[in-house]
Amino acid sequence: MAPRLNHRSPAVQQLILNPRAERRLKMGHLWIYSNEVDTKRSPLKGLEPGEQCEILDSSGKGLGYALVNPNQLICGRLVSRKDPFTAKQLKRRLESALALRERYFPHPSYRMVYGDSDGLPGLVVDRFGDYLVVQVSSWGMERMLGDIVDALVALVKPTGILLRNDHQGRKVEELPEVCEVAHGDVPQMVPFEENGVPLLAPVYQGQKTGWFYDHRDNRARLNQWVKGLNVLDLFSYAGGWGVQALAHGAAQVTCVDASGQALDWCEENAALNGRKDDLVTIQGKAVDAMKELINEGQRFDAIVLDPPAFIKRRKDQKSGEAAYRHINELALRLLEKNGLLVSASCSMHLESDTLLEILRGAGRHLDKNISIIGSGGQGADHPVHPAIPETRYLKAHFVHLSAGSVY
Repeated sequence: MAPRLNHRSPAVQQLILNPRAERRLKMGHLWIYSNEVDTKRSPLKGLEPGEQCEILDSSGKGLGYALVNPNQLICGRLVSRKDPFTAKQLKRRLESALALRERYFPHPSYRMVYGDSDGLPGLVVDRFGDYLVVQVSSWGMERMLGDIVDALVALVKPTGILLRNDHQGRKVEELPEVCEVAHGDVPQMVPFEENGVPLLAPVYQGQKTGWFYDHRDNRARLNQWVKGLNVLDLFSYAGGWGVQALAHGAAQVTCVDASGQALDWCEENAALNGRKDDLVTIQGKAVDAMKELINEGQRFDAIVLDPPAFIKRRKDQKSGEAAYRHINELALRLLEKNGLLVSASCSMHLESDTLLEILRGAGRHLDKNISIIGSGGQGADHPVHPAIPETRYLKAHFVHLSAGSVY
């Protein structure tokens, strides 16, 4: 377990920014880039990853305190604009994050902490009823991990806390990868609820924390329209979309995923809701499965297209947009007339309007008449920091395929 924060306010080193580099921070942003630091006056070399530093503008005026990793492009993340960040402030941030979720969610199943948006950069906490799953992706939060666990135990009184610190984000910060229980006991599959549907999350072996809460509101929107329909859920993972559709009356759902383990989890969740016999699973790459379904002449009343991020970096923009267009064209070819396509993206670098343009182009290319009947983003447990556009990443468009000819 990581050492606790010093509850006093120890002397901290200072980082001085280049002229005008403070403008973004003054507008509310929290990130400091290494090329914004005046390294002649305040060298980054010698600082320890996770160390807390006072940030000054070029004239020496204080801007606040940041947790620093001198080895990264984003070398600092502001955590306080007045005093050094302490364990007491950490607990207050967690209390505030919990209060937001309790205000908007009747059931304790949600993302309890969403990094920068909750003033805790590099920290994610997902709550599954009596269990918490914690992910840390910055040295600053890593050095506070002991205090984080203590505060979570005091605030939530969970049965167990799992540290899922074996993810890709830790490699970037050169953090050790571990998956371990930090408090109590945590089962392999933890029970929780989303949109009134009982589910199980594979918190040890699953992706991220075991679940993706961000599409909750978009799934709720689809749930109201699926009764009696034949639904195709692509990139299904553990059945967040598909199993909820079954629970809300879909006649049949076909889940497609490259992972056989993920499809096993789909079946477990379908069985939990008494609908396993109405679930069809296909293991394989989504594009290959879609082409095979097209060749077989299959059609679906509703299709969910929720792929992983195709644009992880700016340099992936062109190829990523082409990939989104390709899979959306395949989905439209599989859709029945008067059918519904949910086209989603979690790529931060793909704007919502760009996805709309991709859908427009796909419809025109196939001579299909489509209408956008709704659009959505991430839920209230993934709040957007108004000064940090990077905290807004999720988008989903609900696309109706008209039965009439193109006009």
